[in-house]
Amino acid sequence: MSKISLKSLSWVGYLEGISFILLLGVAMPLKYQLGIVEPVKYLGMAHGVLFIAYVLVLMSTASKIKLPLWAMPSGVLASLLPFGPFVFDRALKRSLSR
Repeated sequence: MSKISLKSLSWVGYLEGISFILLLGVAMPLKYQLGIVEPVKYLGMAHGVLFIAYVLVLMSTASKIKLPLWAMPSGVLASLLPFGPFVFDRALKRSLSR
């Protein structure tokens, strides 16, 4: 069960991270440089849903397996930073493999 929870956390984290990077790196420049607002609308909505899913999966994983004390606040903080979910996933896997 713990491998499934960690795999779900990784997948949702990667999707959330990619959506954030696309929002910041593609959709926002299109909006402010070219006046094309549709990508922000759709990527923003997708990112919002993925952000909520990521936090819920993080809480679910924390309740199912014993995560280090730093994992929950670090995971939420990581989701607010570009590339944060990728760094958090690697740090969490490294910590759990010890």
